[in-house]
Amino acid sequence: MYFPLTLVFAALPILVAAVSLAGSPVSRGISVPISKRGGLRGVRSLSVSTSQTRLPYYHTCRKIGYRMVVYEQNTGRQHPLAGGLKPMGRRDSASETLIDDSELWFGSISIGTHVDSFTVNLDTASSDLFVPSFKCGSSCWGHKTYDPSASAHSNDLGIPFTLTLGDSDIVTGEQYSDSIQVAGLTASAQTLGLATSYSEGFQIGNFSADGLMGMGFPSISVFNAVPPLQTLISENMLTSPVFGIKLATLGSDLFLGGVNNSLFTGDFSWVSLSNAGFWQAPFDAVIVNGTRIVGKTETIFDTGTMKILGDSAGIAKFFASIHGANSAPEYGDGTYTIPCDFDTPISVWVGGTEVKISAASFNLGPLQGSEDGTTCEAGAAADSTLTGEFWILGQIFLQNVYSAWDVGNLRIGFATLA
Repeated sequence: MYFPLTLVFAALPILVAAVSLAGSPVSRGISVPISKRGGLRGVRSLSVSTSQTRLPYYHTCRKIGYRMVVYEQNTGRQHPLAGGLKPMGRRDSASETLIDDSELWFGSISIGTHVDSFTVNLDTASSDLFVPSFKCGSSCWGHKTYDPSASAHSNDLGIPFTLTLGDSDIVTGEQYSDSIQVAGLTASAQTLGLATSYSEGFQIGNFSADGLMGMGFPSISVFNAVPPLQTLISENMLTSPVFGIKLATLGSDLFLGGVNNSLFTGDFSWVSLSNAGFWQAPFDAVIVNGTRIVGKTETIFDTGTMKILGDSAGIAKFFASIHGANSAPEYGDGTYTIPCDFDTPISVWVGGTEVKISAASFNLGPLQGSEDGTTCEAGAAADSTLTGEFWILGQIFLQNVYSAWDVGNLRIGFATLA
């Protein structure tokens, strides 16, 4: 059974041996154990509104669509995958969705010379850091707020910002620079946003982290700034310009400055990034029950997304190869169900290597309304705004493989979990 990857950093970072890109231990990095925050949503009820249940797909594509606009503003060029999203008109206010933070994972960072600690959603499909300002009013209630006057390194850049993750998921405030610490490593003069207003989607009842830290590239930064982890790299705080991720029910791990050689076996299969904005690279194929569903297709690898997301036609073909699978729009457009005893083989080929998607990770659990407990939610879904030019691989994919995110060589690698 799938468990949510809403995570928090646990205790203190541990120094362990890292592995070079060729596979031999050459340096030391910082391993940060991460643990689950809590339950996803329990049993899902048929009475839950469509706008709420559709969030994981709609929110993801909105987030990516807005970042493509930012990419064009920053670079002067249209994002290469811009044609992969259909125009997304603003939704009716009555059907606006909120962030469901059960699918997000979190870490802890410190800001300023007085070292205030904040929880932040860690997101590989965005590139900005923001936390609430002490000037934020009732919309930031329940979140920890930051007072820049308490830090000797704080500098008001005098630049207002509006950061959008969806039609109703908006943060406004002002840009500052200050020193930050990630797992005890200091990035100086890091650009960050101090929010003076959180929309409903970021308020404490819907978003339990204080803020967000993007782990993408500068070209999709709303602030047009260097993201925190890349600041650590440029300031030589990391022994290698790589971070490794293991997502699991137990023993999850974020490794800064290399990869954790105790968490994988064999060699990495590497694939070069198609574009340094998102963590974007092609997969070779998706195979379901022996049927090739789709061939080589561009992909955005996103820790902030739970499911495997594709276009409507591709996902319909995907589930046509799974006995007992059904479209379930009553739980949200693009949602599918599977039998709870599901065991159909699914694999994604990337970098010439097969990544098998376990039945346990693909099965998101039973849906209320299946009185005998035989109907469960599937770990893949369709989004009607996707044209088929690219898919999105989220946590369902990433928890079945150890991943290495190589900033220095603009590539992403996958190895078999130990």
